[in-house]
Amino acid sequence: MDNGAMENFFGRLKVEMYYGEKFETVDEFVHRLKEYIDYWNNERISLKLKGMSPVQYRTHYQHFN
Repeated sequence: MDNGAMENFFGRLKVEMYYGEKFETVDEFVHRLKEYIDYWNNERISLKLKGMSPVQYRTHYQHFN
């Protein structure tokens, strides 16, 4: 199996929210990680997805199937 999608996600996650940051507690890290995952799925705009977030894209195209 190709792990390209997850490798891309973890690479972006490390660059955008991990490198250069200091987390005081594990709970703070988990909270920030959950916020990032929510951003990744619900707010991040992708040109490959016609300018929609992943959730918007799935919702939009489920109506046509």
